[in-house]
Amino acid sequence: MARGDEPADVVVRGGRVLSVFTREWLDADIAIVDGWIAGLGEYEGREVVDASGRYVVPGFIDAHMHLESTKLLPDEFARLVLPLGTTAVVLDPHELANVLGTDGVHWLLDACEGLPLDFYFMASSSIPASEFESPRRPLLSGDLESLLRRRRVLGLAEMMNFPGVINGDASELDKLRLADGVQVDGHAPGLLGKALNAYVAAGIRSDHEALTAEEGRERLRSGMWLLIREASMARNLRALLPLVQEFGTNRIAFCTDDRDPEDIAENGHINGMVREAVAEGVTPEDALVLATINPATWHRLWHLGAIAPGYQADVLLLPDLERFEPELTLKAGRPVEEIPEPDVPEWVKHSVRNLPVSAADFELPWETGKARAIGLVPDQVVTESVEVEPTTVDGFAVADTANDLAKIAVIERHLGTGRIGHGFVHGSGLQRGALASTVAHDAHNIVVVGMNDEDMTRAVERLGELGGGIVVVDGGEVKAELPLPVAGLLADAPLAEVIDQSLACNDAAREVGWSGATPFLTLSFLGLSVIPSLKITDRGLVDVDRFQIVPLKI
Repeated sequence: MARGDEPADVVVRGGRVLSVFTREWLDADIAIVDGWIAGLGEYEGREVVDASGRYVVPGFIDAHMHLESTKLLPDEFARLVLPLGTTAVVLDPHELANVLGTDGVHWLLDACEGLPLDFYFMASSSIPASEFESPRRPLLSGDLESLLRRRRVLGLAEMMNFPGVINGDASELDKLRLADGVQVDGHAPGLLGKALNAYVAAGIRSDHEALTAEEGRERLRSGMWLLIREASMARNLRALLPLVQEFGTNRIAFCTDDRDPEDIAENGHINGMVREAVAEGVTPEDALVLATINPATWHRLWHLGAIAPGYQADVLLLPDLERFEPELTLKAGRPVEEIPEPDVPEWVKHSVRNLPVSAADFELPWETGKARAIGLVPDQVVTESVEVEPTTVDGFAVADTANDLAKIAVIERHLGTGRIGHGFVHGSGLQRGALASTVAHDAHNIVVVGMNDEDMTRAVERLGELGGGIVVVDGGEVKAELPLPVAGLLADAPLAEVIDQSLACNDAAREVGWSGATPFLTLSFLGLSVIPSLKITDRGLVDVDRFQIVPLKI
């Protein structure tokens, strides 16, 4: 059929076809056979797709993402992103792994089998992300070996414990020894100079945590792949796009990392990154390369990312090169019609096992003196460590709207230990009520922030009743909630329902005063002990710069 001796199954005819290898637009037919591209040129086919006046490009690939941040089961996620042109994603399922261990990852691998969206995986390398976090149980080298033997597992996921790697910790080096012959994703926010050299010398070859052009430039110079991230919260695209114009597209690819479902529905997925890159002055051809062949090349997915002989026929028909909204998505040469629902067994639910809490568990006895507080940084997952003088009432430190100071606590929820870490948050804008979630990177213990102990207590109680989720409480009343019964991370509801409930929670959070974007995504990252500068886990406040637990009182 490539020779033209027999008609192809499908011919896409009349469009301008992008060659990602030469950046040319070709006037050619695309011959598709058994879901694969046989050739470009003049072909006859049993079925013809008319692409006249359309730009024909490869399907988009997300180089690094966490499905759990979308709160969707894989079939609902596929229903969301396939019409937006995403035809393959590379997942790090470390959220699920923190809650359910390798059993949860194996279940998710099985649940993705047979879906029209290609799901590839990286073996979650940082469970826990650091010694300061409390997952259900750590993942050891043997666990990672079992995952690396699975089909569609491509390598080691982001090595989040970058201080451990740099310092040569035996456990981190043992994980890296498993990566012989496979790629290793990185996670090194703010790392520069000799520390970055040590991290890269350990065998880590990508990073999606660069926030500035300086960080991105050093990563490229050191031979790393720069995965430009545009998440719902950590938006780094505009800061890093100048590097594309400075150095070209070599060793650069797009990823979304953590995106809310309503953000994807409103602003797009990888296609939204392409659209914004072009609006910022990147040529359409270069932007499309960053979204197609480059992520495929980094992950050694040699059959994806191009419209050329021998590649999988993941093809998009675009009406223009401004919006990048596909008129038609062909997955393996066919429009997507049916998406099967995965089996969700009972054992992946009922994961919220914290001890009951009372208002007394959130009290902070205080006489005088300053406290450390987590200072929010708008639209970023990094935080500041700020010093505050808490307001006291009857010998207890309390939340204070005048100083924009809210209480925060993290409650261990996997083994019922009763551990609670306490702290303050500065810059949330909260005026009253409480927000709580079982989505709290990366160990996913319960995180709650609030202006009074009673509402914080009710919010935590409601999460237990739901079996996990996110919730807003005001005056003892639940104002909005999104149940996430699958590991306390994923909904088992249809896409439209999840988006409506998620939006309602965001609206309710703003009604009680939350002033920043993406309230619950922001909240979820306050427990991540490997992102500078001050974070909180069930074990207490973590000074990430010094990589140690520090007391609340200075």
